[in-house]
Amino acid sequence: MIVYKKTKSEFITDIDDFIIEDIIHESVQRKLNKRVGESEYKSWQNSLQYMANVLRTDMIPGDAGVAIEYNIPRTSNRIDFIVSGQSVNGEEHAVLIELKQWSEVQLTGKDAMVRTRFKHGMSEELHPSYQAWSYSALLNGFNQTVYEENIQLKPCAYLHNYTDDGLITNAFYSDYIAKAPVFCKEDKLKLRDFISSFIKHGDKKDLILRIENGKIKPSKNLADSMVSMIKGNQEFVMIDTQKIVYENALALAKSSAPSKKNVLIVKGGPGTGKSVVAINLLVALTKKGLLTQYVTRNSAPRVVYETKLTGTLKKTEISNFFSGSGAFTESASNRFDALIVDEAHRLNEKSGMFQNLGENQIKEIIYSSKFSVFFLDENQKVTLKDVGSEEEIERWATYHNATVHKLELTSQFRCGGSDGYLAWLDDVLQIRETANTVLDHKDGYDFRIFDNPNDLRDIIYKKNKEANKARIVAGYCWDWTSKKHPNAMDIVIPEHDFAMQWNMVDDGMLWIVKPETVSEVGCIHTCQGLEVDYIGVIIGDDLVCRDGEVIVDPTKRSRMDKSVHGYKKLLKENKEETMSRLTDIVKNTYRTLMSRGMKGCYVYFTDKETEEYFRSRVLQYQQQESI
Repeated sequence: MIVYKKTKSEFITDIDDFIIEDIIHESVQRKLNKRVGESEYKSWQNSLQYMANVLRTDMIPGDAGVAIEYNIPRTSNRIDFIVSGQSVNGEEHAVLIELKQWSEVQLTGKDAMVRTRFKHGMSEELHPSYQAWSYSALLNGFNQTVYEENIQLKPCAYLHNYTDDGLITNAFYSDYIAKAPVFCKEDKLKLRDFISSFIKHGDKKDLILRIENGKIKPSKNLADSMVSMIKGNQEFVMIDTQKIVYENALALAKSSAPSKKNVLIVKGGPGTGKSVVAINLLVALTKKGLLTQYVTRNSAPRVVYETKLTGTLKKTEISNFFSGSGAFTESASNRFDALIVDEAHRLNEKSGMFQNLGENQIKEIIYSSKFSVFFLDENQKVTLKDVGSEEEIERWATYHNATVHKLELTSQFRCGGSDGYLAWLDDVLQIRETANTVLDHKDGYDFRIFDNPNDLRDIIYKKNKEANKARIVAGYCWDWTSKKHPNAMDIVIPEHDFAMQWNMVDDGMLWIVKPETVSEVGCIHTCQGLEVDYIGVIIGDDLVCRDGEVIVDPTKRSRMDKSVHGYKKLLKENKEETMSRLTDIVKNTYRTLMSRGMKGCYVYFTDKETEEYFRSRVLQYQQQESI
């Protein structure tokens, strides 16, 4: 998404007229649907003045293109400044510039990381050269136009307040500085030379707009990349907070010991890269000779990953990589160097098929490992037995005399990279109030509401033909009759002559990857922790809207649903607390289902009033009503 795009001459005019920051402010709010904080507004006032001074030269043509705050497709990340044009021999170039107002840095000893000073004190941040290079790699990876038309991306960083003292340019960071040069306060002329060496002629072919409208490459799926990653290949460039979490986790694993246990809590919403970072950590720590396992409560991700690795590694090697969260009830103290717990919100107290083993899975995981990292999203708790929370992890870390560290993942890669969609989802489900009360289709995420489930099924079938990455899921409001009677239909909506089965027993947790299973309906247990390109969601009568209030009705859940098993007894013991927990579970379930699609989400509601409520909160349907 282009926030600001003009020629160099027009940009300098906007600077001289003192209106540049207001133009960008208005455009960010209108196009990206984001609020702008005071610090970001001031950064435009300051940094863009410095860039104007760099560009005030005949060495860079006046009709060169300038783009500011370019939103990389399918992500929530923005490139600060782009200068586009042609080289002396007609090659098209885009110079990507990461702008920083820093005036002080310290070395960290962690790859691509420095410490710098903000108002609240010193903070670990990515080296600007790594950040600029990673954005360039991201754009190269997503945009087919950049690849097919041989557009040259030249990343760099400009620290206009920083006097080079040898730290930001330290040899420790040389690999990234070679990929993306860093320019300091005294390097204005060097930056000018760098830009002008690539931009000799103007952007006559509207390069930035072509990149903006460029064809997006098929999305890379974590499960599909598993074999290559285990072999040590870099399949995903970690950006921003992903890299920060990754490097901190590596350092903590290295420094941990039986007498110096460490626990890292990593919070992050859907699509922030929790599983990508987790698998990268598994590979890196294993290569370093540390006994490490990837742990989940939900077996679906593990089964899918293990299947992808079959034929590449021995079965014993594969099983050593992965573990269920209930496998540590009898584990020896500090047996593992590191345990990486994905979907930690799904952890239970007891383990075993009958929930009669062990005491607490969190306690047992921390006990069993010198270093444990918990990837957490408390808004994805979907059963009454889910106990994974920041508070609970801290409690057991203290019990084991472990030091607790906390980090957060923020960059968004799922849902078209739209933070706006996820914030809207929270607001429309009334999980929490956000500024995103209405979903704008300009966010780039393909969200549609269907009044006939057959139409939803048809579009999912059509989308699945592209790459076998489209599936239908539903709330657990229908009995799994076909489990014992293979010819029976489960999800039956007679008024539309619609009938489908839940995923078959034989398919189990591989439902999301087997090509033929597009004709089956999955549930929260077969898709949580995984993703597809397009998700179709059937929302049952367990979540309805009445007079503008979203309410849940656990009695509409199937009696076979174990996620709310025992709720009637709990209601008698404490009605208010139990209803609050049930409300969270049902809303979290649909939030999770509706955030499985990387490119789009299509929804059918069994309840008409609920459908109308959701339509009233989507701009495209509001506009249709007003015509």
